[in-house]
Amino acid sequence: MEITVNQQNHSVTDNCTLQQMLAIVIQQPLTGVAVAINQQIIPKNNWDSHLLKSNDNIILIKATQGG
Repeated sequence: MEITVNQQNHSVTDNCTLQQMLAIVIQQPLTGVAVAINQQIIPKNNWDSHLLKSNDNIILIKATQGG
């Protein structure tokens, strides 16, 4: 199925969880990451159980240090 992550289209398998998608798309440690799906924040403790749906619009925000 097709989803959009930070305005880029991606294909994932049916029954793909948010956690599985993040492992594929980010490919680095998931510390300091926030996720919104269709403009709704998904708590980190729900990432492994939240199933993605076709055409979901996902925004990933990564915290950075600096000033």
